[in-house]
Amino acid sequence: MKSGFVALAGRPNAGKSTLINNLVGEKVAIVSSKPQTTRSEIRGIYTDEDCQIVFTDTPGIHKAKLRLETRMNKEASDVMHDVDLIYLVIDGSKKYGPGDAYVLEMVKNTHLPVFLILNKIDKMDRARIADVLQSWQERFEFSEYFPISALFGKTFQDLIHTTARYLPEGEQMYPAEMISDGAENFRIAEIIREKILRCTEQEIPHATAVLVENKQFKKNACYIQAVILVEKDSQKGIMIGKQGSMLKKIGTLARKDIEMLLDKKVFLELFVRVESEWRSKDARINEYGYGGAGRDDE
Repeated sequence: MKSGFVALAGRPNAGKSTLINNLVGEKVAIVSSKPQTTRSEIRGIYTDEDCQIVFTDTPGIHKAKLRLETRMNKEASDVMHDVDLIYLVIDGSKKYGPGDAYVLEMVKNTHLPVFLILNKIDKMDRARIADVLQSWQERFEFSEYFPISALFGKTFQDLIHTTARYLPEGEQMYPAEMISDGAENFRIAEIIREKILRCTEQEIPHATAVLVENKQFKKNACYIQAVILVEKDSQKGIMIGKQGSMLKKIGTLARKDIEMLLDKKVFLELFVRVESEWRSKDARINEYGYGGAGRDDE
């Protein structure tokens, strides 16, 4: 049996989270149109009779301004040195820029096999796809090239089978039915944060964190209390909304996904609290599970 780890690297919004969800056949990583959606390493596990592949979704690599962003970049770099293979996921519909060059250099320095995953080909014509592939071939000798649409692609079996050929022989690391090793409370918090990203605008999404403070199972239902952290009083007002309308909308959307995760009726209660400049405080970043909180921050 082949088994191993594959890191998905790339710039923010390249489509890494969408791809990992489709590869494992279930939602393990939250998705939004906003950059920096992924804040920590998220693992998705694919298993069949011949292989087990642990896909690792890393935070998008970007120019850091805050402590949280610095730690996110460091985690992405650390993860890329702890795997057997790397997918460099790029948004083929956008022009090559300094950010792409920076990520490519990081990938080169791992000295691991690298697949170029040319994503979002649904936004490109054939001539454009050929031009982009050629331009990337001139920059680095990738092990494999895969033009795909992570959003609209129906099957990725060719990518799975090719990946397995590059992995070492080994034993199955996780039970076959397991699709993520993420802690349940963290996954619940991430679902809530995804709805915040979708429902709010401007600076609000990036200033928020979510922490599950209480979770109780009673018969066929689960009762959850979670707190949404913001950095300013003005953000708290926006998050709550007029007569609690925004908080209710976020809670309604999140509850549906959490019920799918837990396969139970869910009663979700949300609160909003101000935590000034939490993104610059290591203790708070660790508490909320972001930026490699489970790794040594050397």
